[in-house]
Amino acid sequence: MHPQALGYVGIRAKDTEDWSGYGRDLLGLQLVDKSRSSLAFRMDDRKQRIVIDADGGEGIKFFGWEVADAAALDAFAGDLERKGIRVARGSRALADERRVADLIVLNDPVGNRVEIFHGAEVAGDAFRPGRNISGFRTGALGLGHVVLHVERFEDVMAFYRDTLGFKVSDYFLRPYPVYFFHVNPRHHSLAFAATGKNAVHHMMLELYSLDDVGQGYDLATAEDGRLAVTLGRHCGDWVTSFYTWTPSAFMVEYGWGARSIDVASWQPSERKEGPSLWGHERAWLAPELREEAREMRLANARNGLRRPVQVIDGNYDVMTGVCPWFDSVKSRQKSA
Repeated sequence: MHPQALGYVGIRAKDTEDWSGYGRDLLGLQLVDKSRSSLAFRMDDRKQRIVIDADGGEGIKFFGWEVADAAALDAFAGDLERKGIRVARGSRALADERRVADLIVLNDPVGNRVEIFHGAEVAGDAFRPGRNISGFRTGALGLGHVVLHVERFEDVMAFYRDTLGFKVSDYFLRPYPVYFFHVNPRHHSLAFAATGKNAVHHMMLELYSLDDVGQGYDLATAEDGRLAVTLGRHCGDWVTSFYTWTPSAFMVEYGWGARSIDVASWQPSERKEGPSLWGHERAWLAPELREEAREMRLANARNGLRRPVQVIDGNYDVMTGVCPWFDSVKSRQKSA
């Protein structure tokens, strides 16, 4: 028993105007609800996925994790209470505000508000992106993933793994330590970076087209101070992405081409090659860690580290010819 997907997030902000432009014009989200102190965005057929609350703060205010139905929610609540976790049933007004049928509310060991829900409302009209993009890859995979700073892994690992039922995907220890967790075939829906503080690191949104990402990169680099991490490709989930600073003092990763894993047979392991195959120059890292991360990428280049490109039906054309690298991989697999 565990959550099936990251369903929604609530974000704290100083005001709504910066988020209105950033969410719509750069990320391509659809602004569907706006008041003086809040915003709501769509990114697919759900009535809302991202909520902005102008309460004067920063970071992410709550995380909405989805379960299958009312029976699953009740069973999950009972299991948590038997484990000594304090759980509150969400009010009818809160469920209406979140656009869900029902939810429970609890806090993780470092104070993050966790909401477990079922029955997300579906809109009656099609998603209309804020700028001309192909759309976001969501569905059963959820809205994307979130990565959190934590002071120590031991503060959160047992809670998310043993209590909530998240599964470890993999981890790396250099140039900084990160553990990745999955709840469905998305390589990770949640990760923790042990950086000595408790805060939000980033949220990832996945696009259907690489061109959406590239055009977003042009928009981001045109704004002074918006770009946080340059274009690059990850070693773990194989996403090609870049990161921007949000108006709420954390980053959004904007990516394409994430791998799907076989949840039933997946075995976690250490990724000694580090976070990225290439690119992803991280301006937020301390200089010595930036140098270590750069050297790891250069070592990946010297070692010829490659990963298959992930495509979906209708999103590619097959070229003539063969790929010597992939043929060599297949040949080694056959002889093993």
